Amino acid sequence: MKFLSVTILTVLLFSSAAFGQTTSVYTGLTTKDCKAFTKPVEDGYIGICPGIAGYTLQLIEGDLRQTLNIVAPNKKKYELALWSNVSSGFSSLGAKAEWRMKGKAPVAVIIRFNAGENSEDSSKITSYLVVVKIAKTDVCIVNILKPSSTQNIEARKLADTPAKTSCQQF
Repeated sequence: MKFLSVTILTVLLFSSAAFGQTTSVYTGLTTKDCKAFTKPVEDGYIGICPGIAGYTLQLIEGDLRQTLNIVAPNKKKYELALWSNVSSGFSSLGAKAEWRMKGKAPVAVIIRFNAGENSEDSSKITSYLVVVKIAKTDVCIVNILKPSSTQNIEARKLADTPAKTSCQQF
């Protein structure tokens, strides 16, 4: 009987630890993944991209620059303004958004933002990771990471504790 109690207690401890883990879910950000918005857009493109847990992503492109809006389940739109908050150079988003999940709820999303910041050599691209906090009352950029050998690891660490991180003003 004591062995059974210890076994059940051990299973419960490991189960609760597993439920507290943060996991990743990926959604696409390419024009193939997104549906073009029905309203005509002058000199640009707006696509509605899949999200997770009722969130959707709005991909906006104009003047060879891209940005992203996050639309909450209540239809409130949060503009990330990546083309001014990260870089005003020609830009494109990575192919996927990485949603960091606690159980079934997203707590953050990580976006790759590629910017051409060298006006003399357009082939030189700076690849940033943008960490966006997702809370019940707010969605905002909490960090912008410059390229490094630990960029992905750092972005996930920041994304996994977004409640402790303040929204950044740019």
